[in-house]
Amino acid sequence: MTNDAGKSEAGPDDETRRDFLFTATGAMAAVGAIATVWPFINNLNPAADTIAAGAPIDVDISSIQPGQQITMLWRSRPIFITRRTPEALSMLQQARDINLLADPDSSVLQQPAYAKNWHRSVKPELLVVVGICTHLGCIPKLVAAPGGNLGPDWPGGFFCPCHGSRYDLAARVFKGVPAPYNLPVPPYRFVSDKLLRVGENPPGSNFDLGSIVQI
Repeated sequence: MTNDAGKSEAGPDDETRRDFLFTATGAMAAVGAIATVWPFINNLNPAADTIAAGAPIDVDISSIQPGQQITMLWRSRPIFITRRTPEALSMLQQARDINLLADPDSSVLQQPAYAKNWHRSVKPELLVVVGICTHLGCIPKLVAAPGGNLGPDWPGGFFCPCHGSRYDLAARVFKGVPAPYNLPVPPYRFVSDKLLRVGENPPGSNFDLGSIVQI
């Protein structure tokens, strides 16, 4: 259609056609993006029936850098896998850290025997814990750097923003916080230097997560 000034003017049919093209183009772009990303996302997550059954789950740990953490699900629970720096490991053995803790020697049954040590793990550099605060079941967050907004006495560790519970980088709970116990350590073992299996003990151990005091 042409108006008095000689310019083209879209009619109802043209507007309908244009709206359809915009909608179709947007839909195709969204589908394309999902099709591209989905295989990547899907590869990051075990099958739902595997998780529900509580079967062991293998995790590639080769890309975790010092100071970084990844989170995966096992038995519908978040599992924190954290690669600790040499500085963080040193801090775990210092009085500055130990004096803050309610259970520095992991006396309460919150871990298998093979993780009842100063670093609460099989390999000192890699911490594997259930990421559920032992107060009311919130999810703590990793705050690895000492000091900062958590104060000059903060040695680095896990902070629960819900009610302020604190844990060091061995997931040992601080004194005087709402949480009563250290974060639980699930059964796990190393299949290789690059592959960690959550839900399966090393040979010679029969630890079961159900035997701990509290999740």
